[in-house]
Amino acid sequence: MNAPAAPPHPDTLLRWLRLPHVRRHAPDVLATAKAQRWDPAEVLPTLFSEEAAGRDRAGLATRRARAGFPTGKTFDAWEPAAFSVPTSTQQALRTLEWVHRRENLVVAGPSGTGKTFLLEALSQQAVEQGLHVAWFTLEALGVLVRAHRADDTVTKALERILRADLIVIDDIGLLPVGPDAAEGLYRLVDAAYEKRSIAVSSNLHPAGFDDIMPKTLATATVDRLLHHAHLCQTSGGSVRLTQVLAGKGVKALA
Repeated sequence: MNAPAAPPHPDTLLRWLRLPHVRRHAPDVLATAKAQRWDPAEVLPTLFSEEAAGRDRAGLATRRARAGFPTGKTFDAWEPAAFSVPTSTQQALRTLEWVHRRENLVVAGPSGTGKTFLLEALSQQAVEQGLHVAWFTLEALGVLVRAHRADDTVTKALERILRADLIVIDDIGLLPVGPDAAEGLYRLVDAAYEKRSIAVSSNLHPAGFDDIMPKTLATATVDRLLHHAHLCQTSGGSVRLTQVLAGKGVKALA
C-alpha cells in the first residue's frame, strides 16, 4: 500500500488559490495568534479580512491608473468657499447620484476658477467608491481618433472608453478644435447618451461651441450633452494667480 502523498506546502496552496494578501500577512497573524492564544476560529476571519482589504487597495490603484488623472488632486485640498459655484451644488455633486443616474456635468467658466480641480476631485471620489473613470483632454481625444482612423477601429476604441462609468473631457475651448477632436467629441457624447455619464470642463459655455467646431456638429453635440445634464458656471479671477500674488504655492529660493 502506497503511503499517502504529503500535502502541498501552505504557501503553495495559497498561490494556487490566488490569495496573495493572506500569504503576505499569514506569518504575522499566526505569530500574533500564537502569542495571544487566539481561538482558532479567529484566525481565518482575520486572514480573509486582510485579503479583502488588500484586494480593495489593489483595485483602487488599478482604477486610478486606468483613469489617467492629470495631477491626483482630491477633495482633501479642496476649499469650497474659494469656488464660485454654491456650496449646496458642490455637496449635491459630491454624492455622485448624477453618475448613477447617467446624467452629465458641464463646468464652464474662465481659466483658473477650479473647473479641472472639481472634476478631478469628483472623479477621484468616484474611483474610491468602486466606479471606473476615463479622463481625456479634447486634444488627446482627437489623437485617439486619428490613430484609429487608419485601420477603421474608431468605433471599437470608443466602445472601450464607454466601459467607464464616468468619462471626463477636460479643457474644451482652450485650443482650436481640429476635425479629429470635433468628431471624437461628437461620437463619444452620442455613444454615451443616456448610457454613461460625461463630465466636461470648458472655457466656453456650450452655446458657444459652434465658435470652435463646425456648427452642425456643435449643435448635435450640445443637444445630447445638455439633455439630462447639470450646468455649473464658474466666475471670478484665477485662483492660481491669486495664490501666486499671495505668496502661496511657491517655495522661496535658498
